[in-house]
Amino acid sequence: MKGNDSFQKQPFQCLLTIYKLLVNLLVAAFLMAGCAHYPVNQKLGEYDPDTGYRGKLMRVPGKSDSILMFVTFSGGGTRAAALSYGVLEDLAKTEVVLEGKKRRLLDEVDVISSVSGGSFTAAYYGLFGDRIFQDFEQKFLKQDIQGALIQRIFFNPVNWVRLLSPFFDRSDLAAEYYDQYVFESGTFGDIASRKGPMIIINATDMTYGIRVGFTQDMFDVICSDLLNFPVARAAAASSAVPLVLTPVTVRNYAGRCNYKMPHVLERVFQEDSITERQFYLANNIEPYLDSEKKAYLHLLDGGISDNLGLRAILDRIVFRGDYWKSIEDTHHRNVHNVVFLVVNAETQPDSFWDGVESPPVFAAMVDSYASIAIERYNVETLALLKESIKGWAGQVRTNRCPDGKISELPGSCGDIQFYVIEIKFDALKDAQERSYFKKLPTSFRLSPDDVDKLRDAAHRLLSESKDFQRLLKQLQ
Repeated sequence: MKGNDSFQKQPFQCLLTIYKLLVNLLVAAFLMAGCAHYPVNQKLGEYDPDTGYRGKLMRVPGKSDSILMFVTFSGGGTRAAALSYGVLEDLAKTEVVLEGKKRRLLDEVDVISSVSGGSFTAAYYGLFGDRIFQDFEQKFLKQDIQGALIQRIFFNPVNWVRLLSPFFDRSDLAAEYYDQYVFESGTFGDIASRKGPMIIINATDMTYGIRVGFTQDMFDVICSDLLNFPVARAAAASSAVPLVLTPVTVRNYAGRCNYKMPHVLERVFQEDSITERQFYLANNIEPYLDSEKKAYLHLLDGGISDNLGLRAILDRIVFRGDYWKSIEDTHHRNVHNVVFLVVNAETQPDSFWDGVESPPVFAAMVDSYASIAIERYNVETLALLKESIKGWAGQVRTNRCPDGKISELPGSCGDIQFYVIEIKFDALKDAQERSYFKKLPTSFRLSPDDVDKLRDAAHRLLSESKDFQRLLKQLQ
């Protein structure tokens, strides 16, 4: 009988053991989920406008003051990253003569402002300089980044548990991947220490739709130190496409670092003569000054607020009132050539539904809604730039030439030229090729062959650009 009792107890003991194991696994899972948390941005100890990650502190060694060069990289996944990379390759191969010295045109770039896919190329160059031409293709452009992220999100049980946390989500996983496999744990402090061009990575505030640039000037407002902020998290925020990925969270410490509003910002709030655009830009700052009402910033794809990356530069000029005021206290006071090189990995509208009577599917409507808004805003942004530069040359000449004696001879006070160089698929001569590039997916996965084709297209677009050739003629 005792033997039978022992035999009958065995199934019960096995079930009890399995039950205890499941309980322990569930407890461990909840503990792991509770520990999962996004990296918190650091609080700024004391506001100091003369330290940190700022454009005025990012002067490139040996760079000529006679040229001011802005480069912008648009959104568009790996397609945008590859087109931008091709442009960098060409700038590195292009030699110009400035003050009697030969220089690569790439070394004359002052600012690179980027969005979404373009942010990966910009950030990598900011961190590693010319090393981008050695390993960026294999580390990013020709990698199946999208597949790697899907693998981490859907096929890793450990991450299933971590994603149960309310403080950790898909974009946090993506940022971890970028940090480990692309940017090598690099920070904005690392970009600053390399002494290259200013890299401005742009995202969008989910609540207000405001462009948020990763610069210390912006992080001063929320009393946070950007130097130790991971570049990977900025890139993740800049490319956090709604629905596909989740917002990247940044904490707001406003009111705890003795932040003093810059004079130019105070003037906008106090004077009656400000323009509507100036007031709008200044008013965008206000929500961030109250960390009780706005304790967090939830950041999404930068393309929502500006898919060209151009507004980061335009806003600064518009905000200060005119172009002269934006350069008069800088080492570019005597600049003669101002270049805006805009790399736009534009898309093509899907006209399939134009021939179908039935209502488009939901996915098509969502895609159309986003594309229409982005493309139309791109047109408005470029129009604003082109209309503005018509008056900027006059502002410089009026303020730089004494007693109104304006001379436009080479090297004189009135010698100032502006160039807007657009690199976009519409400039390709072959209609079939234009359509091919514009229909490439905006995901983070392209074939190596498509990457090489995009690089080649960038080379041809630059060489065939009349404005680019006009610049080279002037510099040589």
